[in-house]
Amino acid sequence: MKFIVSSNSLQKKLQVLGGVINSSNTIPILDHFLFQLDNSKLIITSSDLETTMISSITVDSTSKGEFAIPSKLLIDTLKTFPEQPLTFTVEENNIVEISSSHGKYALAYAEGDQFPKTVNLDDPSTTQISSRVLQKAINSCIFASGNDDLRPVMSGVFFQFSTESITFVATDAHKLVKYSRSDINASNTAEFIMPKKPLNLLKNIIDSDHEITIEYNNSNAKFELEEMTIICRLIDGQYPNYEAVIPNENPNVMSIGRSTLLSSLKRVSIFANKTTHQVRLKIAGAELNISAEDIDFSNKAEERLTCDYVGDDIEIGFNSRFLIEMTNNLESNDLKLEMSLPNRAGILRPMDGYSESEELIMLVMPVMLNN
Repeated sequence: MKFIVSSNSLQKKLQVLGGVINSSNTIPILDHFLFQLDNSKLIITSSDLETTMISSITVDSTSKGEFAIPSKLLIDTLKTFPEQPLTFTVEENNIVEISSSHGKYALAYAEGDQFPKTVNLDDPSTTQISSRVLQKAINSCIFASGNDDLRPVMSGVFFQFSTESITFVATDAHKLVKYSRSDINASNTAEFIMPKKPLNLLKNIIDSDHEITIEYNNSNAKFELEEMTIICRLIDGQYPNYEAVIPNENPNVMSIGRSTLLSSLKRVSIFANKTTHQVRLKIAGAELNISAEDIDFSNKAEERLTCDYVGDDIEIGFNSRFLIEMTNNLESNDLKLEMSLPNRAGILRPMDGYSESEELIMLVMPVMLNN
């Protein structure tokens, strides 16, 4: 078995596929790429059992066969080559010989049939979505998902498809993000929870606008991109009723420039208590007063900003890290902060930068103020 391939093309492909591979695996074969050669088409697969990535590359060959090659050793070797054709020769004695214009390099390979079989989705539902829409949805939500192993359903992003719209939700019980599109719909209603790892891989490999086909059933989801397929196991469980925690009556509404608020929060939060990260927002008339204090070290900061405000005077406390993270993830020049009471969640919404068919809601829980 023999094939010739461009060193740069192969390295770029493997760099992406290598994102799935864990730094330490209990099963040694998961440290490998599966190479399946079918004449001029080389199909490459990487997996961590939960997530599998498959891609293909055109090579010069008339051979057929499969083998598993150590991922780290191969990527480290390819990084050192300038652009040139490399010849891979698979010998009978479990050795792959790579020939370049400089020399020859031998790697031990494993048999291809040791590699875990790719999951086939039984009777899946299908939805098509623009890659840019999916990328925006992931970027909008993923930071709000949790890391608690005891509550795995909160460690992913909730996909909610209906015949009228699609919705993406993420929450860690302190903050919640909901992103909806009314201009895209699915052929039937479906709900599933996607793990974070494949979503991070997905958003990083989208570099052009094209249609992505999503296939899903009760246990797995499959994303078909132009040159890549990602198959992953879904998070099992019932997602919490997020609609119940979004307050409907929020009579106190503050409008302010996003970058103005963000830079102010970043400065003031430096002086906040390192355990609670608490910042105090005091809004009266057209003035927003942001303050933070760390009594243990006598650190204190206060800033005054002008804003547009409708409602009763209010004093409310938030965790500055959550507020900064949310403000940072809004793609707008101005934002609205909607509130009802100091012990009720605040809602952030963008005022521009989003189309009429999009809705983005960011909910942040308040913290108890120390008077």
